[in-house]
Amino acid sequence: MCVNESRLEHKWHHNLKYLAVGILFGIVFVKAEIVSWFRIQEMFRLQSFHMYGIIGSAVLTGMISVWLIKRFKIKTIYGERIELHPKQFNKGQIYGGLLFGFGWALTGACPGPLFAQIGTGSTITIVTLLSAIAGTWTYGFLREKLPH
Repeated sequence: MCVNESRLEHKWHHNLKYLAVGILFGIVFVKAEIVSWFRIQEMFRLQSFHMYGIIGSAVLTGMISVWLIKRFKIKTIYGERIELHPKQFNKGQIYGGLLFGFGWALTGACPGPLFAQIGTGSTITIVTLLSAIAGTWTYGFLREKLPH
């Protein structure tokens, strides 16, 4: 079991809020051009600050959010305590990050906006989605044999 996994049981309609937020995020991603293959290529060619600004603002938002959660002991909307556990560094994170970055640069897509890209009509992105699923499955299959 995941250390932060909730033990609460909800009916199926509680997931509709996640669908609504996902649709909202998709619209924001499209409007902010985060899903644009050309914007992603500009970033990797160091031709534009656009994506770096978006990523930087997301990192800053995450840092402030974690600080607030720790400082004020904020709980989930269901009253569960949020536990943040320290992560141990290992060299596999470097290899994984490089592999992720190469894939991102080659395909112009990272896992976050894949569905938004497909929703905009970029149907070739389905190949990237299937490849991401295959990679995740392969990692899960080989996980016990890999150094951690």
